Amino acid sequence: MTLFRLDASIRAEGSASREIADIVEQEWLAAHPGDRVERRHIGVDVLPADAWGHAVAAGFAAPEDHTAEQAYAVKLATALTDELVAADAVLLAVPLYNWGVSQHFKTWFDLIMTDPRVRAPEGLLPGKPVVLATVRGGAYGPGTPKHGWDYSTPYLRRMLAEQWGATVTVVERELTLAAVNPAMAPLRELAAQQHAEALAAARETGRAFGVA
Repeated sequence: MTLFRLDASIRAEGSASREIADIVEQEWLAAHPGDRVERRHIGVDVLPADAWGHAVAAGFAAPEDHTAEQAYAVKLATALTDELVAADAVLLAVPLYNWGVSQHFKTWFDLIMTDPRVRAPEGLLPGKPVVLATVRGGAYGPGTPKHGWDYSTPYLRRMLAEQWGATVTVVERELTLAAVNPAMAPLRELAAQQHAEALAAARETGRAFGVA
C-alpha cells in the first residue's frame, strides 16, 4: 500500500500541523510495515502561482497549440493528480493561514481541478480514506470572538468529501500560538490540554487509518 502525504505549512521545523501528521504517518506505517510513503511539501517546495491560469487556458486549446507554459502546467497538474489517484490513503497537513486556505494548498487544489479525472461522476477519490490534519493559532469555537472566522476547514471538508468523494477524517488543534503570544497567556493551560487531545486523536486516527 501507498500513503500520499502533503504538507502545506511554510515551516519545515516546528510546524504544529506537521506534528499531528507525523503521528498519523507513524501509526499508519506501524499498521503497514514495509509500505511506501510518497511526500510533497508544497509549503517549502512551492508550486508556481501562475500554473493554474496556464492549465485553465490549455483546456481551451488543442495540445499541439499549447504554449510552453501551458504544456508545463498540464504536465504538472497530471503529475499532482497521479499522486493522489495512485495512493491507497491520503494525509493532508494544512494549517489555517489568515483565516483562510493556505495559498500553497489552493494552488495545488486548483491545478488538480483542471485534470479531466475530477469530472468522474463518483469523484476523484471515491471512498478513499483521507486524513486532514489542520491547526489554528487562535480559538474559533462557539462563544469565541473569532467564531466563524475559520474559512478553511469547512471548505476543505466539503471539497474533499463532496467534490472528490473521499472519506474524510479531521484531526484539529487550536490555540497553537498561545505559548508564544503574551496576549494569549491566560489560555495556555487550555492550549496545553487541546494539544494533548489533538496528539491523542492523531494516534487513534492513525491506528484506524486505511484499515479495512
